[in-house]
Amino acid sequence: MSEKLAKLVEELSTLSVLEAADLVKMLEEKWGVSAAAPVAVAAAAGPAAAAEPVEEKTEFDVVIKDPGAKKIDVIKVIRQLTSLGLGEAKALAETAGGKILTGVGKDAAMDAKTKLDEAGATIVVE
Repeated sequence: MSEKLAKLVEELSTLSVLEAADLVKMLEEKWGVSAAAPVAVAAAAGPAAAAEPVEEKTEFDVVIKDPGAKKIDVIKVIRQLTSLGLGEAKALAETAGGKILTGVGKDAAMDAKTKLDEAGATIVVE
């Protein structure tokens, strides 16, 4: 980060909540934009947010990005992991962004990812 930006961040950190809200309004008017989501993020990033515990994610989705070269092996693994029939598993394997498993625990998601990776697919756990 440049020295200029670091100095600006340091100065903005000294603003009260009301002053920060006024600054946001002024910037929205000057640039003709809405900062609704960034304001929430900026407010959450303050000192109070550091004291709040972060909830650990407990449910995960296993998403296929690419079936790879061994599509038949990937379809077999999908059928083992789910109760899908051959046609449904094939369609899921061919759908980039398709969710193979949804709302599963971390261990189940990582196990499924490992099996599908070994079969040649590209998988993401979200």
